Amino acid sequence: MNSPLSRKAQIAVLAAAFGALLFDGFELGLMPLASLSVSRDLLGTAYTPTLGGDWFARYTAALMFGAAVGGILLGSLGDRIGRARAMGLSILFYSIFAGLGAWVKTQEQMLFLRFLVGLGVGGVWPNAVALVAECWPDKARPMVAGLMGAAINTGILLLSQVAQLWSVTAADWRWLFKLAALPAVIGLLVLFFLPESPAWLASRGRQIGRPPATPLRELLRPPLLRVTLIGIMLGSVPLIGAWAASKWMIPWADKIGGAAQTDYKAMTQGWWAFGAILGSLAGAQIASYLGRRTSYFLISVGSLALTLAMFQLTAPLRPSFFPIVFLQGFVATLFFGWLPLYLPELFPTHVRATGSGISYNVGRFATAAGVLGAGALFTAFDGSYPAVGAAASLIYGVGMIVIWWAPDTTRNSLNK
Repeated sequence: MNSPLSRKAQIAVLAAAFGALLFDGFELGLMPLASLSVSRDLLGTAYTPTLGGDWFARYTAALMFGAAVGGILLGSLGDRIGRARAMGLSILFYSIFAGLGAWVKTQEQMLFLRFLVGLGVGGVWPNAVALVAECWPDKARPMVAGLMGAAINTGILLLSQVAQLWSVTAADWRWLFKLAALPAVIGLLVLFFLPESPAWLASRGRQIGRPPATPLRELLRPPLLRVTLIGIMLGSVPLIGAWAASKWMIPWADKIGGAAQTDYKAMTQGWWAFGAILGSLAGAQIASYLGRRTSYFLISVGSLALTLAMFQLTAPLRPSFFPIVFLQGFVATLFFGWLPLYLPELFPTHVRATGSGISYNVGRFATAAGVLGAGALFTAFDGSYPAVGAAASLIYGVGMIVIWWAPDTTRNSLNK
């Protein structure tokens, strides 16, 4: 048994990881909110609604590619130099490069920066989740896993509220990117002052005298290859669903409702994020109550139904739009409370951050491809947001099938 941290140190770890993921969510929600305004400004008279949607897909894909690479590289770094230090470096990555977005002159410059922001966005998640999971006792893990999932969506909600106070327009959007640089202060504090995982320290001690093995190589060969592939598939479904399907509601709301109310897109993101916070908090609890497999299956069913309803049964400015957006946010983000509980259970301590990072972030390669595919569909569907959102929502059907090949980890302990 590893020596536990003091309660004060445990709370410090939880607060730091929550803050890291909160601003992770801020970065994730930034371009869905600002994309059309950025494109209108940088493209000038060349801007068209279809071209704006196309650039939204490119920005999202660049972030997802960066997050996939960052999740693998910085997740692996967490198994080598420690979860806390790797998390601090990840925060610095997404903060600094997001801040530089305030000075871009072209779409291509912003596209490159979104990839670099993605490196940090992807690196935070596996290190924060592994650190918290290893620093808190098993009985507390459903609660802290829910908080980890809720943190990202709390950041998205925070962004939506800020954008309602100060509008993001084609004439005034650069302030938002300057604001996104502020979490660098948290990154420095984490890097130099946050305590490390006792489980990781003990694992490093056990590895002394053994031939060095790269975590990535170990995960991609038996006996861990099968669980790694399953983890990737389970992590991919909710990410593709979120970014290739449901995130199209924000530019859709901007296009339809923006003319009548400039902050309508921010209100839409706020309703979704409020539901998402509650869903993320509940996801781990539902997984503990119903079991890992049954809960994932039911979440997939509900996400498919509500995403189709959001794009086919309502529309921006209709009275039913915000309630359905809220419900879709709640159900589709139950996954993001489920994943922080389940993924660390799949892997042994010495490869846990890498394994969790691969599972969660390799899915972002598929997500990037899915977003680009959705962008192509957007053009093919003549700029129809409902059509592309509904078509992309079918990915949740894959989750309904894949989960039955996943191992049941309900009784796995992370503190042995």
